[in-house]
Amino acid sequence: MESQVRGGTRWKRFAVVMVPSVAAAAAVGVGLAQGALAASFSVSGQQFKVSAAHLHGNGFAQYGGIDTVYESTAGGAKKQVPVAISSFDDATITKMCQSVKTTIPVINKTFYLRLDAGGKGTPVSAENLYIDVAQLDADAKFTNIDIGVAVKDKTRGPAVKQGESVLPGGFAQQAQEADLYDVKQTAWATTAGTFKLSGLSMKLGDNADMECY
Repeated sequence: MESQVRGGTRWKRFAVVMVPSVAAAAAVGVGLAQGALAASFSVSGQQFKVSAAHLHGNGFAQYGGIDTVYESTAGGAKKQVPVAISSFDDATITKMCQSVKTTIPVINKTFYLRLDAGGKGTPVSAENLYIDVAQLDADAKFTNIDIGVAVKDKTRGPAVKQGESVLPGGFAQQAQEADLYDVKQTAWATTAGTFKLSGLSMKLGDNADMECY
């Protein structure tokens, strides 16, 4: 990765900066489609997939952290996983898809939950957005980027969340704007102050083709 680069910068298959995921619980899906609600989503002990045609974010910052997740097996043992925490003051997402794969041991069957939104002319929108991500592929462009800023000294993006496990002595990168195209990512969790999903479609089934990618 280039360091100390300013202005417009592009990386092919940039695997650090993240696109947001959308809250996937059926109980809040309708509410999120109808208006802007606070949202938080994680899947017990597993990652979920997200794809998008385009993410545009203002006030971007990213830094390393550690998530504590619970195993999906009986007993719910805890484990710690390293993540790249990406945050945006606000973001819009075009043609977003999120999918979760879950296997039910009792019947030995795998099901998929898929959500699509922002593909009918009005993008998904979010404010005060945090994404805890393990991996990303995308084309990316950053405007006025700073690399190697101490987390405590960053001036872009929302504040580090209270109680968030940030890597000790860690560094951040930040930018005035971020644009990501043809995004494919896996994430552990997403939190947003508000999340609005336009044209929400939610499906549940046992066909592997339901995954976003």
